[in-house]
Parts: sequence; C-alpha cells; structure tokens
Amino acid sequence: MTRQKQLKARIRARMARTGESYSTARLHVAGPSGPVEHAGYRLRGGTHPASAALANVLAHHGVRAAGAELSEALVFGIAGGPGAGYILWEFAHDGSRPVVLGFSSQWQYADRAPLAALSRLGVPAAVERTGGAVGAARALDAALDAGTPALVWPDRHVVGYGHLPASFDGMGGHPVVVHGRDGDRYRVDDRTLAPLGVPADRLRAARARVGSYKNLLVVPRPEGDVPEQVLHAAVADAITDGATRLGGTSASFALPAWAKWARTLTDAGAAKGWPRVFADGRGLTGALASVWEGASPAGATGGHLRDLTAAFLDDAGPLVGGTAPAARAWRAAAAAWHGVAEAALPVDVPPFARLRELTAAVQQAVVAEGDAGAAAAEESAGELWALRAELDATPPLSTPERDDLFAALAARLRAAHAAEVVAVAEMAAWSASRAR
Repeated sequence: MTRQKQLKARIRARMARTGESYSTARLHVAGPSGPVEHAGYRLRGGTHPASAALANVLAHHGVRAAGAELSEALVFGIAGGPGAGYILWEFAHDGSRPVVLGFSSQWQYADRAPLAALSRLGVPAAVERTGGAVGAARALDAALDAGTPALVWPDRHVVGYGHLPASFDGMGGHPVVVHGRDGDRYRVDDRTLAPLGVPADRLRAARARVGSYKNLLVVPRPEGDVPEQVLHAAVADAITDGATRLGGTSASFALPAWAKWARTLTDAGAAKGWPRVFADGRGLTGALASVWEGASPAGATGGHLRDLTAAFLDDAGPLVGGTAPAARAWRAAAAAWHGVAEAALPVDVPPFARLRELTAAVQQAVVAEGDAGAAAAEESAGELWALRAELDATPPLSTPERDDLFAALAARLRAAHAAEVVAVAEMAAWSASRAR
C-alpha cells in the first residue's frame, strides 16, 4: 500500500511539473501498462475525448484497417485533426473570466468531428437527438442491450465525477462512451483506466442539460473492416481539409485566432485586452489556470493535441506517403504550446504550483482509479476550487509581475503561432503535391 501511494505521488508530481497526461506520466515513472477489461469492454485510456471515445468503440467492435486497429491518432486526424480557437469569457454573476481554447477540428460544435470521421471511414451509425428524457434513456438502453456501446455528451458539472463547482453548470462537456449498465448505474469510459459508474438519473440530467446537443446519442454500427482504399482516401481528404481550414483568414476558427490573442495580451486599449480586463487583478488566476489546463494534457480535455496531430501524420505516412515534414513541424508546434502553458501558470509561483498539483490530482483520481478514486477526486477538487476562488479575489501577482507575465505569455504564443504557420504550410504542400 505504501509503495502504491508513493507511485501515485510520483506520477501526480510529474503531471503537475510537466503538464503530461496521466498515461504519459505513468509511462515515464512506472513503464507501460495495458488496457483494463471491464465487463466485456476494454478500458484503453486516451488523450482527446471525442477521438478516444470513437477509437475505443471501433476497437470494441474489432474494426481494423490496413491490418491493424485504428489508433486514436488516426481517428483524430480523420475527424479533421487540429483546430484553433480562443474565447475569453467575462461572467458578471460570479466575476470569473475563464479562457476557452479550441485545439481540435470543429471544436465549437459537439458532434461534427466524430460524425465526419465515421462518414470518411464509411462506418454506419445511428444518431439520435431525442428531446424527451424517457425517449433518450430508452434509445441508450436499447443500444446497450444490443451490445453496442454509445457516445453521449453529458454536461461536465452535472455528470459529477469531475467535481466541478456550480459555476460550470450548463457549460457543456465532451463525449464519453457508455458501455453498459449495472442496475441504476451506467458504466462510463471517459479515457479511464478503471471502472467508472454514473447514476442513471444523473446521466439523464447531464445529457439533457445543454440545449444545443440535448440527449445527443451516436451509436457506431460497423459492418466490418475499413477497406484500405477507403482509409487512404479518408486520410488524404482530412489532411487537405485541415490545411484549408487552419490556413484560412478567420480570427475565430483558424490560425489568426492565435495571433489575435497574442495581441490582446498586451494591448491595454482593446476591449478584450488583458491589461484592461484584468486591471484589478480579479479573475486573473482562473483565466491563467484555464489556459494551463486547456493547453496541457494533464487537464481534462486533452491539451493542445499538437503531438496527437504529429502522431496522426506518422501513422498516415505508410498509407499516403510524404507526411514526415508535416509531422516534424507539428511536433515543433507541440513544444511551443508547452511553452505557452508554462508561461501561463509558472511553477515558480507557489500558489500556481499548487493549482497544478491539485488539477493533476483530480485527473489522476478519475482516470486511474475511477469509482475507487471518487473520494480523493472530491477532496482535491474541493481544495482546487477553493484556492482558485481565493486567488481570483486576491491575486498573488503585483501589477508589474502581471505585466511581465502577459509579455512572456504573448511571446510564447507568437512562437506557437509561427510554428503552426509552418506546420499548416507543410500540410498544404503535401496536399498540393498530391493534386499534381
């Protein structure tokens, strides 16, 4: 027991220090570990919620392509790959100013990326958008009774296991897999490596909470392996689409979003300029923490996903050829985004270091321990959000320290933007070479 506690502490410390996901940190600390069998379903973990959910369901059905299971990286890329987006919210009801970062394709829409992947792969799926709770529960139960795990989109606060504060109620969430039911509890896979259950009434409420994707249900129903020519076409189409989309001019959903954000970090005259928005310092810690959690794989949403993009291009190379330069460029972008996260919540500021530790502790408890870690997750989350509230009200940085942090963060963000310009250009060059 003591050795196990020491191992958990070492993994958690590495997550907080490096921003790595639980699985990556555990690999470095304790070596590789395999999937966990749970009632006929294999818990495989994962990085990006939508891509891991879909890859894990396809693996459950035994779907193969080019002689192997579809990796999460391939599914991520075929779904559209990387995205770009930034929003700074200002909420009057509680004074919070969280940052939302979009790192995946179609990040602003709940279901478009996984449905795009299924379409490109030629995998049939049932899609339900039932308005009523009774019908939604009936559709989910019918899928499970037929032995077909389903993707659902619960609100993160209402579903409960992340122990988010009430201010997150109705702010949405990411897809998870429901792969069975034990009485009044559903078995849920949220990239977890241990059994995780959610009470049926809570899951029903969580699925119904957000109107734009209320009770959304996607049930993949594969009819066999993916033909190799279909896989090749899916990969090629996704690379071309990603280069076109990210290379566009939108300051909300393409690479210019990063440049715009970098400018506002030091522009006191802009309506959304950080020196103006955070002139009194209130809410700043929450914003910085949400940048670190949003960009770091140690958080709940998968992080910047640039290394997953590179892995997709590595996997794509044997299929379509010529993707190595783009893969290298996206790895450089991943390194640059690590720098952004480090600049946002520097570990040499003790309260910020503690926020990182607590964020890692919550994620470790959920991913590694599931139901068994519920008490630990609740305890760490309680301390995390109490500390965030305290620091939001009484900032730990002086005005000169704040301005220095904004300047450093802007410089790191400009470097990430420059790296991504190169990476998208490599994808576009690959696409152009295919068209000739």
